[in-house]
Amino acid sequence: MADAKLHRYRSHTCGALRKSNVGQDVRLSGWVHRVRDHGGVLFIDLRDHYGLTQIVADPDSKAFKAAEAVRSEWVIRVDAKVRERPAGTTNADLPTGDVELYATEIEVLSQAKELPVPVFGEPDYPEDLRLTYRFLDLRRESLHAIIMKRLAITRDIRERMHAAGFNEFPTPILTASSPEGARDFLVPSRIHAGKFYALPQAPQQYKQLLMVSGFDRYFQIAPCFRDEDPRADRLPGEFYQLDVEMSFVEQEDIFQTMEPVITGVFEAFAGDMPVTKTWPRIPHEEAIRKYGSDKPDLRNPIEMQDVTEHFKGSGFKVFAGMIEKDPKVRVWAIPAPTGGSRAFCDRMNAWAQKEGQPGLGYIMFKDGKGQGPIANNIGPERVAAIGAQINAKDGDACFFAAGDPAKFYKFAGLARDQIGRELKLVDESRFALAWIVDFPFYEWNEEDKKIDFSHNPFSMPKGGREALEAAEKSGRDALLALKANQYDIVCNGYEIASGSVRNHVPETMVKAFEITGLSQADVEERFGGLYRAFQYGAPPHGGMAAGIERMVMLLTGCKAVRDVALFPMNQQAQDLLMGAPADVMPKQLRELSLRVMLPEAKKA
Repeated sequence: MADAKLHRYRSHTCGALRKSNVGQDVRLSGWVHRVRDHGGVLFIDLRDHYGLTQIVADPDSKAFKAAEAVRSEWVIRVDAKVRERPAGTTNADLPTGDVELYATEIEVLSQAKELPVPVFGEPDYPEDLRLTYRFLDLRRESLHAIIMKRLAITRDIRERMHAAGFNEFPTPILTASSPEGARDFLVPSRIHAGKFYALPQAPQQYKQLLMVSGFDRYFQIAPCFRDEDPRADRLPGEFYQLDVEMSFVEQEDIFQTMEPVITGVFEAFAGDMPVTKTWPRIPHEEAIRKYGSDKPDLRNPIEMQDVTEHFKGSGFKVFAGMIEKDPKVRVWAIPAPTGGSRAFCDRMNAWAQKEGQPGLGYIMFKDGKGQGPIANNIGPERVAAIGAQINAKDGDACFFAAGDPAKFYKFAGLARDQIGRELKLVDESRFALAWIVDFPFYEWNEEDKKIDFSHNPFSMPKGGREALEAAEKSGRDALLALKANQYDIVCNGYEIASGSVRNHVPETMVKAFEITGLSQADVEERFGGLYRAFQYGAPPHGGMAAGIERMVMLLTGCKAVRDVALFPMNQQAQDLLMGAPADVMPKQLRELSLRVMLPEAKKA
């Protein structure tokens, strides 16, 4: 019979007992992690959220019969006496490893069926099966620890933001649909038939309205909802971000405020891995030219260089002809330190073909000379000039991409990444953070043959309204050359945050949208709340949003953001555990004045 003096289920947790507890009568409850039979003596590892404790039951124990019956993942209560483990049997890897519990009574609180997925170790089971039984998957020690680390990271962020003078404001979840950005999740209104709310893609407009309301420094660990296709670095459906806004600030003020916060978070959870102390500020144009990406992995030392001049009028007719025909054509060199072997160059050429390219030209540097078809065609002087520009040494190689950089830069960036990985040039033992600045304000929409915003439509263009009007008079090229007060934070090849100084002047806001084809009436209709607010005294303001899942993914060493979310959807945007999305009852549809019209099945 259970001791009435003890709590019904436990006097201690499974991670609490130490040598100082030896001789005490205690009660623990938890999951049976493992049962081991050592010559008739049963050892039960009992696990709860806090840790693991070894239980012993021998044939003389009153609890022995119950101990023989229990199986993995049964939930049991154990009454026992704490005793020191015999010499040579301590477990230094366990906080409770100096003691064991001699069981006097075991009560089965609930039994477990045969598990569809194991909770011990790191099983390589199909992801969909693990997500269907996510409640079991979350019992695994490694995943359990990741989720707890995520909570610790968000707690640390909150403390740092409060220390920096920010207040956490909740913003609405039911809001109006925004036609800009990704697709909205729509919520039909029962009271207002035929009309819809939307789940917020981000609290963008609300946080700006808070600045107009005079609150000055806002932050929120905000849920965001976007109907997007899943990716390894993006959760389908919903995600969380550190959302920030500040009044009476310029770009530099935001950098000086947020850089220490993010650096501090990384330093607190990076273990022994060093973190960039002073972040470089890399213009977007430079990031594309050097790294082929606006989210470069700066742990990779390779920097691409423009070597067009060395191919003009050269004997390598493929490049020389392209350069002669089109002034936009550039040739970029992608250095490959230590990659100067035929085997490696052939591997890169095969990789390029898998990426849909005809190949990847190269020069190998050996004995002070260049080798390969390109070297043979352009001659030793041009080879030497290219080698000097990229600081090539014997045993190195250099690969080349040619054409309009706007069309090939992404491939060149992928080649840089592949070379860095293959040659083990990437320093994976650190966190390399940087600001990417001076994003283009507009981009050309080839499909619709029109100017569009390249990123955040609420950003302030550099130079304000005057710059907009001057560029509009000069034409398309001038508009595409406009820069925005817009910036990203990148870390190890991932964009982890994005932000801008906002366009808070109504006339400038209207002018920016007019250039994309929207009228003032369109702006008032689509962004009425923000536009009206700006008529009544809006402070200059700016902010950013950092992805919580991406930061946690990096700090835990996970490969995908799904690994750091409690109950994520699968890659088809399905919640396999709860069975969503799902059909609803006809009555529910009638109440919402809705009718489902499925697309017609495609004919074979």
